[in-house]
Amino acid sequence: MRRIPKSLLLASLSSNPFPRRNPLPLPLLRPPPNPLPRVLPPFAAAARTLTAPVAPPEPAAVAAAAVKPDGIELLEAAEQREAASDHQEAFGLAIKALEPLQASHGGWSLPVVRTLRLAGAAATRLGRLSDGLESLNAAAEIIDSLESVDKEVAAVGAAVHEQLARTKTAMGRRWDAVPELMRALELKAILLEEGSLELGNAYKDVAEAYTGVLCFEKALPLCLKALEISENQFGGESPEVAKIRQLLATVYAGLGRNEEALEQNEIVRMVYEKLGLDVELSLAENDVANMLILLGRSEEAMDVLKRVIKRASKESEERALAFVAMAKILCFQDKSADSKRCLEIAREILDSKVSVSPVRVAQVYAEVSMLYESLTEFEVALCLMKKTLMFLDGVSEMQQMQGSLSSRMGWLLLVTERVDEAVPYLESAVEKLKNCFGPLHFGLGFSYKHLGEAYLAMNQTESAVKYLTIARDIINSAFGPKHEDSIEAIQSLANAYGVMGSYKRAMECQEQVIDAYRSCGPGALDDLKEAHRLRHQLKMKAQGLPHAVFPANSLPVIRSRE
Repeated sequence: MRRIPKSLLLASLSSNPFPRRNPLPLPLLRPPPNPLPRVLPPFAAAARTLTAPVAPPEPAAVAAAAVKPDGIELLEAAEQREAASDHQEAFGLAIKALEPLQASHGGWSLPVVRTLRLAGAAATRLGRLSDGLESLNAAAEIIDSLESVDKEVAAVGAAVHEQLARTKTAMGRRWDAVPELMRALELKAILLEEGSLELGNAYKDVAEAYTGVLCFEKALPLCLKALEISENQFGGESPEVAKIRQLLATVYAGLGRNEEALEQNEIVRMVYEKLGLDVELSLAENDVANMLILLGRSEEAMDVLKRVIKRASKESEERALAFVAMAKILCFQDKSADSKRCLEIAREILDSKVSVSPVRVAQVYAEVSMLYESLTEFEVALCLMKKTLMFLDGVSEMQQMQGSLSSRMGWLLLVTERVDEAVPYLESAVEKLKNCFGPLHFGLGFSYKHLGEAYLAMNQTESAVKYLTIARDIINSAFGPKHEDSIEAIQSLANAYGVMGSYKRAMECQEQVIDAYRSCGPGALDDLKEAHRLRHQLKMKAQGLPHAVFPANSLPVIRSRE
C-alpha cells in the first residue's frame, strides 16, 4: 500500500470573502450555442450584435430616454465605484448598465464585456462566487468571439481572463484557473511592449500558477522568460530578481534537477547577504539546507542551519523552519530523540505566531506533521494535521494543502484501522485534489486508491471496485505499467474483485500483476513469487475451497516510500 507521496504535500506548501447573500439574478445576454447572424450596427463597425437594426424611436421615447442615464454613463460610474472599493454599489450600477448597453451596442459588444467583467469582479469580492463566475464566463465567451483583436480588445480580454482566474482560485478550482491566466498572458503579449515590466510580471504569474498545480515542465520556460525580463529591468542583484530565482529553484526541484535548484538557491542567498536583508537571508539559507538534504549532503546542511539559528531572532519563523529542517536530518540519522526535541522547539515558536500568520504557520505545521509520521508518531501527526486543517478552514486559496493533508490523514486512519473515520477525509481529498491538480494527477490516484481500499475494508465492494479502477488508470498513466505503484493498484483491484466474487476479473488482474513483475527482472523476484502465491489462492477461492486465503491483506501495510 502506498500513501500519498510527501512530494505532493511539500509542493502545496508554496482576504476572506464576505458572507454569501442570496444571489440577485444577472440579466446576462449570453451567446447561444449556435450564434445567430450578427449584424453590424451603423454607428460602430467594430461592435457585434445579435439583433437586427430597429426603426428610429418615436420623439416621445427620445425625450424619455434623455432623462435616464445611458449605459456608458452607468458603466463609467460603476468603474469609479470599483476604483473606490465600493463593490456593492459597483455591482448594482453594472447590473443597471447591462440592459441599455445591450440595446445601444448589442450583446456582443466591448462595452457589454467591460460591464460583465466589472459585475463579475464585484460579485467575487462580495463573496458571491457563483454569480461572479457566471458573469465572467459570459464576458469571456463574448471577448473570445470577437474577430478583431486590437489593443483595446486585448486589454479588456486580459482583464476578463485574469479576473476569471482569481474567481476560480477563490472557489478552489486552481487547475481550471491556470488556462485563464495563460490566455491573459497571450492577450498581454499583443498589448504590451516586448520586455516590459508588466509583461515580465505576467510571465511570472503564469509560471507560479503552473508551479502551484505541479506542472513544472510548463512553468520552466515561462519562469526563465520572467527572469530574463526582470534582470534587464532591475539588474541581477536585486530583490525582484531573487524572488524569481526562488521560483525557478522550486521548478527545478519539481523536475528533479536538484543541483540546478541548489545553484539558484545559492545565488539568492548571496544576493540577500550582499543587500543585508537578514530575514530573507535566513529563509534563503533554509532553502539551501533543504536542497542539500535532498542531495544527501546532511553535514553541509547542518552547518547552514546552525548559522540560521544563530542569526535569527529567538521567536522568528525562520528559526522555527531551521529547527524543522534540523529535525529532518536527525530523523534520517535515526536520532529520534534529538529530532523530536527540535520539533518541540519549532512547535513552541509556531504556537506564538498563529494569531499573526495562521496560513504560514499552517504550512510549517504540515511539514512538522510529516516528520512525526516518519518517526511513526501517528497520533501526534494526526493531531497536528487536524490542527493545520483548522488553521486553513475557510481559506479557499489553500485547498491544495487541505486536500493533501486530508489524503494523508485518511491514509493514517486507514492503516491504524479507523476506516470509518478515514472515508470522509479521503472523499474530501479527492474533491479538492481534483480541483487543484486536475483529473489525472498521481496524488489524486493515490487518494482514490486509499478510498477504494477503505470501502473494501467496509465490505462495500462495488464502491471499492469503482474507485480502485479509477486509481489504477490514473497511477498507470502517471508512472507507467512497470512502476511498483501501478502494479500495486492492479493488485488492489484484483483483491476487490476477489472479495466481490468476480473471480474471472480478479484472475485477469492477477495475471496482469504477474506479467508486470516478470517484466521487471531479477529485482522483483520476491514480488513475483508473492503474486504467483496469490494467484494460487485465488484459484482455490474460485473453486470454493474453505482454506483459501485471498486477499492476504485487506488493509494496507506501512511501507516506506523512500
